[in-house]
Amino acid sequence: MDWQPLVLTFKLAVITTAILFVISIPIASWLSSTKSKFRPVLETLVSMPLVLPPTVLGFYMLVAFSPANAFGSWLNDWLGIKLIFSFGGLVVASVIYSLPFMVQPIQAGLSSLPSTLKEASYTMGKSKFTTLLKILLPNIKPSLLTGIVLSFAHTVGEFGVVLMIGGNMPGKTKVASIAIYDEVEALNYAAANSYSLILFTVTFVILLLVYLTNGGYFKRFSQ
Repeated sequence: MDWQPLVLTFKLAVITTAILFVISIPIASWLSSTKSKFRPVLETLVSMPLVLPPTVLGFYMLVAFSPANAFGSWLNDWLGIKLIFSFGGLVVASVIYSLPFMVQPIQAGLSSLPSTLKEASYTMGKSKFTTLLKILLPNIKPSLLTGIVLSFAHTVGEFGVVLMIGGNMPGKTKVASIAIYDEVEALNYAAANSYSLILFTVTFVILLLVYLTNGGYFKRFSQ
């Protein structure tokens, strides 16, 4: 079995999750506290990947990032960035496609906190950034963990979006989900089963640990 697709898959998942964690915190923070009339618009845009077919999202990103398009041409000519059929393109596509899986748990966690928590911090002279970083986020650790795990697992299982943007280039854009599809098409069910079993086991173990941690089972057993 070729291990490159699995290595590429987990590399993509780790990078995507890290980027999502950084950009989702300010987005979730704003959505959980703002009363702006534009909030429903941003919430809709963030949630679109949940309902859109992956191929639709992948197609529009393919068109947008193509050198034949004005935006894609600008990226290529002025910044030297080529997103089509590249690992960088997979990262960008994965960040967009998995965005709601990070934003929504964090937003829900922040919304559940009492407003007095922020007010007390502001009264003590703490800035909004310090309050978010040192007061609010430490109080929503289960939400943060849920967002991280869901984003990671969702990226591992991507197929349509990564196929549209990255194609099927071994060692470069061929992730495990595409490798499984190739092996099934070639009637090589043993290899397809190997890839599938590894992905199933890894995601099952990660999700199980999250449920055990958030449910407090480890604390109960240790008492």
